[in-house]
Amino acid sequence: MSLENENSNIILKESIVEALGTVYDPEIPVSIWELGLVYNIDIDDKNNVLITMTLTTPNCPEAETIPDRVAEAVSKCDNVGDVRVEIVWEPTWTQDNMSEAARLELGFF
Repeated sequence: MSLENENSNIILKESIVEALGTVYDPEIPVSIWELGLVYNIDIDDKNNVLITMTLTTPNCPEAETIPDRVAEAVSKCDNVGDVRVEIVWEPTWTQDNMSEAARLELGFF
């Protein structure tokens, strides 16, 4: 990968992270990014994006809507191709995945 492509990928990834920061689980007043639900962001050479993420619980009532909201938010980023969201259950999400800001917001300190 050329330096130009690498820099472009970094900028695109930052834009995607910003978009992920706008997606919330309606039951928790913290973004899915700050909750640590997103495990990986893969961008291929055509700017197609694969988001690998989990949910706080397999029984999450928003399990059907959150992936669609993630795909919609990421697809609005400039230069993004197709967006796919894959929900995984391993590793299991724990509160340790949350950012310090999320822990403060939820009173876990």
